[in-house]
Amino acid sequence: MRIIISGGGTGGHIFPAISIANALKAKDPEAEILFVGAEGRMEMTRVPEAGYNIKGLPVRGLIRPLWSPKNIWVMIDFFRSKRMVKNIIKEFRPQVAVGVGGYASAPTLNAAADMGIPCLIQEQNSYAGVTNKSLAKRAKKICVAYDGMERFFPAERIIKTGNPVRQILMANTMTRTEARKSLGLREDLPTILVIGGSLGARTINNAIADGIKRFDERQVQVIWQTGKYYAEECERKAREAGAVLVHPQAFISDMATAYKAADIVISRAGASSISELCLLGKASILVPSPNVAEDHQTKNARALSDKGAALFIPDSMAEKTLVEESIALVSDAATVTKLEVEVSKLALPDSADIIADEVMKLIKNN
Repeated sequence: MRIIISGGGTGGHIFPAISIANALKAKDPEAEILFVGAEGRMEMTRVPEAGYNIKGLPVRGLIRPLWSPKNIWVMIDFFRSKRMVKNIIKEFRPQVAVGVGGYASAPTLNAAADMGIPCLIQEQNSYAGVTNKSLAKRAKKICVAYDGMERFFPAERIIKTGNPVRQILMANTMTRTEARKSLGLREDLPTILVIGGSLGARTINNAIADGIKRFDERQVQVIWQTGKYYAEECERKAREAGAVLVHPQAFISDMATAYKAADIVISRAGASSISELCLLGKASILVPSPNVAEDHQTKNARALSDKGAALFIPDSMAEKTLVEESIALVSDAATVTKLEVEVSKLALPDSADIIADEVMKLIKNN
């Protein structure tokens, strides 16, 4: 098998892409997989770290407002990227192209479709992204994580698979006590994991920084992923506040252990984070980012909170209420247990394997 996988920009696109690649390799160790990403974006480092080759394109997103003259250069880069992909395809000769969303998937899958390569797209969110909506007419299969996606895509091509998550998260067998000990945390204290996405979240970081003394007073420990852009500022605020139980770090490399150690999670509502919370059965407070297309993170969060599977706090209220809400929740064992039960009901396991099977069907049928 020879497969191209394209997309990226954030961990929410990259981690599912790598999970799909891993599932394909598990089914056929001889499979050749080539990633196509956007130059300068995080996939250009994360994909090689996972053991796969990647080609970079000079593609970038449209600039708002859409009538900006700068978009002329964006479109020039798009067509330049599409020509580059056609050359990649001629050399690599893929049997199928998989798009996971993000800048690079648009020229890649458009070029593949032009050249008769069957395409599969994977939409992680409850509100479809611009790139995937534009590709839907040319895709043979559309893998989704939520019901009701017929309003964006042709119903006859939709398959509900859920979102692939990092396999390592599911493989961790530590107990909560062992995980806390591994991370150098107190084993007897209620513990909150704060994750604002791979790039960080200013509002969540501001709320946690302002609440450092409150967490210490209430004897609640916090594993705090700040994101690289905010790491220096957050670490300085923690030092100035004399933090004892709040532990900021730019990036958590062992997220599986961090999840195991936590009683509850504070998170943005990106599709990958939502899927991880469901599959791991974690109680959470979701603070959707307001800086995303079509406010899709709010829709993702509501898909859980409306079913009693998570608590929801708007970004505009987070700095005022997040700390007290999180302390109240982590101190309420009954509510935590209820959230864990309800969120587990929404899990869709084996997503990467199901998508890999669909990829293999496309190859066979072609």
